[in-house]
Amino acid sequence: MTARILVFYGSYRSDRLGIRLANFIVSGLRARDVDVELIDAKVVGLPMLDRMYKEFAPGSAPPPMEALAGKIKEADAFIFVTGEYNWGMQPGLKNLTDHFLEEWFWRPAAIASYSAGRLSGARSSFTWHGTLAEMGMVVVSSTLAVGPIAQTLDADSQPIGELGKALQLAFPRFADDLAWWTEASKVQRASRPPPY
Repeated sequence: MTARILVFYGSYRSDRLGIRLANFIVSGLRARDVDVELIDAKVVGLPMLDRMYKEFAPGSAPPPMEALAGKIKEADAFIFVTGEYNWGMQPGLKNLTDHFLEEWFWRPAAIASYSAGRLSGARSSFTWHGTLAEMGMVVVSSTLAVGPIAQTLDADSQPIGELGKALQLAFPRFADDLAWWTEASKVQRASRPPPY
């Protein structure tokens, strides 16, 4: 059963290290024959939230928002790659996510966090769990936590050193957990319409 997974990344900084983790995940999923696409919030470039996608008349949303809404609706699962800013979420990724609501419903999501330090973005990951659940997603229990990221992945998103080896060992469980929930949700959606 082919799955379509979107990997969301949200840093707007000029020197972005987290993109290494996003690219690592995309490459890892492609190696498993998953249909995967990286959605970079900075590239999409949505404005600060004023009106959600659903608040626009049909066909009148800005083109980048309309295109992304279609991709989200067609996806089977999501991965959120998030850094940690002052114990919290990256504003760019949160802003992109908040433009949509019903489009996320009834699909699983996984969280991969990172930081420049040893805590690996764990506090941001914790915060995202509640947010994604509130937005109608089932958050899988397996996570990836990477830090210090510059000592884990090189500029080409290749694992380095002992931390890189640890990431390689953790990735299969993360991907398998999301794959299980993705297949389960696809079967359920095909057999019974969501209750709302």
